[in-house]
Parts: sequence; C-alpha cells; structure tokens
Amino acid sequence: MARLAVNVDHVATLRQARGIDQPDPVIAAGLAELAGAEGIICHLREDRRHISDRDLRLLREIVKTKLNMEMAAVDEMVDIALATRPDLVTLVPEKREELTTEGGLDVKARPDHYRGVVDRLKRKEIQVSFFVDPDHGQIEAARQCGADIVEIHTGHYSEARSEFEATESFERIALAVQSAAGLDLGISAGHGLNYVNVKRFKDLPRIEEYSIGHSIVAMAVLVGFEDAVRKMIELVKHF
Repeated sequence: MARLAVNVDHVATLRQARGIDQPDPVIAAGLAELAGAEGIICHLREDRRHISDRDLRLLREIVKTKLNMEMAAVDEMVDIALATRPDLVTLVPEKREELTTEGGLDVKARPDHYRGVVDRLKRKEIQVSFFVDPDHGQIEAARQCGADIVEIHTGHYSEARSEFEATESFERIALAVQSAAGLDLGISAGHGLNYVNVKRFKDLPRIEEYSIGHSIVAMAVLVGFEDAVRKMIELVKHF
C-alpha cells in the first residue's frame, strides 16, 4: 500500500497572496496528519516566497509522522536543515523565476557537490532524497552520491496534452521505477499529480510514496482540508 505525503507549500502561497497570517500551513499539516497522511512536505525556497523559516520551525515541532524538507543544495539551506533536523531532505533544483519546480535535479552535472551535501546531512542522521527526472543516468548518479530515495518527477506526465504524450511519459516513469528498484533505492513520485491522473499509477506498485500538494489544496477549497486528504489517500492506498 502506497503512502501519501502532503505538501503544504500552496497553503502558504494563499497566505502570502494577502500578506497576512492565514491560512496557516502548520495547521494544514496537523489536519493532513489527522486525516491519515503519513508525511508532510515543505519547500523552503531561498527567496522565501511561500514557506517561511517560522513555518519550518513549527512544522518540526508538530509533525508526528515524517517531515520532508525540500531544498536547494546550497550552504544556507544545508545549515538550516542541520539545525532543524527534518526526517528527510529532498534536494531539488531551484530557479527564482519559476512558478514551481520545473524539472528534476541534474545530479550528473555536479556529483562531487551533491556527495558533499549528502555527507553533511547524513552525519546528522537525516535521510536524503533526490528529485530527478525519469532517467536512468540521473538515478544512478543519485545513488552514487549517497541517496537513500529518489523522487521521480511526474510533471511531464501530468502536463501531457494528449493521451499519446501521457502514455509515452508514463512509460518513461515505469522504466525509471524499475531502474531505482534495481539499485535498491526507496522510490517516491510527485509533481502535478491530481485525483484523476494519479489513477494510472496503480500499475506501479513499487512506488512507496506519493508527494502531492497543489491538487489537494485546490480540492480543500471546495470540500475542506481533511476531506481532500482522505480522498487522495483512498486512491493511493490501493496502489
């Protein structure tokens, strides 16, 4: 049975739109756990566009399942992670002009750098995941850098404009899952998944966890946060 980890970034995005203190992503995290989520994700960006240092600090205090801190592999974020001690750090690419993360990390471009980041985090017993495109070379590079887990980027599949494109993208994801399993890596998947397109993943039982945020927050506007989380759990628990 696959797990659901809920990304609360876009609760913070709503808060920042008005520059006030609500809705609070920390409260959303508590509601997600009450609804059955088995992990909470937050991305502390260098420009602090949504999740803040305050949010991360309080999430570390209240999250009872697993706290996954997404971050760029830069010294400032590594220092914050070492001080905060999340259960898991996911290394992601980050560009200031992007609306959301646009692709996987190019691990092959800077393996020595990423290996050093992983070494620092693991000294504090923090697990490390790499957010990568469905590409065997990137998955192998992540393993060589010391990754415990790879999160397969599902954005191209989620944004497909035709059934042919979606099928082609999904087949690449399936091959990537096989590659990661063959390397004894933990496997998660996420980016752009929603209540409709996630259903195809029932054919990939080796994926252990789904990282989903925006579609849950969007559904929560209509049905409430706990119900939105429960609806997604009901889908992924059968995978």
